[in-house]
Amino acid sequence: MDDLARASLPADSVGLFEGLVSTRAVRRYRDEPVPPKALRDILFAATRAPSGSNRQPFRFVVLTDGPRAIEAKKLIAGAARDFWRAKIRTDGYQEGSGLTEDSPKARMARTMQAFVDNFERVPMLVLPCLVRYRSPNPMEGGSIYPACQNLLLAARALGYGGVMTGWHAGVESELRELLGIPDGVWIAATITIGRPEGSHGPVRRRPLEELVYDDGWGHAADWAVDPPGTRHTAAGPPNPTTTTT
Repeated sequence: MDDLARASLPADSVGLFEGLVSTRAVRRYRDEPVPPKALRDILFAATRAPSGSNRQPFRFVVLTDGPRAIEAKKLIAGAARDFWRAKIRTDGYQEGSGLTEDSPKARMARTMQAFVDNFERVPMLVLPCLVRYRSPNPMEGGSIYPACQNLLLAARALGYGGVMTGWHAGVESELRELLGIPDGVWIAATITIGRPEGSHGPVRRRPLEELVYDDGWGHAADWAVDPPGTRHTAAGPPNPTTTTT
């Protein structure tokens, strides 16, 4: 990278590896806009992502406080609330540990409820889109989702946070008409961005040995050991197939 390009990049205090292991899904935002320079820097990073054959088929519809943005947020907010009401029932958020106020399940339910209740107020909403150049196929996400991760990591580096959902799907036809998104363009996600009310920090996942296999399915690797001090979560189904080597 030449000196001019390096000088034009925004300053950040988060190292690359730290950002990778500490970028949480942020659903609570301060009531403040994302300034244009931060918008530029975050989207610049998103557009540097790799894509199949370097076709760069990704496009980003950024919605902040314009009239169509306000209407789009209202549309997706309605879909988000419908989705969450159904998920409360199907995933048993009002049963078992969900009835214990300080349980992870109950905390997640409160966070999600606040998120959907206040969705219209999110500072920045991004619809990552992919301009299709062939029939839909299982691999096409590889040309848009790396850009989504770049976007979230760039937001983290600049003191913001976000989360990716698929809530646009419930009102996609209305969004297409409102925003003029043509046929042949796939709306891949809904991403919200803002200044977090809370903070980022080390994310919790299941132990490395449960998620990484060596030389075949289900074989735990001797080297697949989490760094000292790593905190884990019990979320998700356990892996009964893992064997020791």
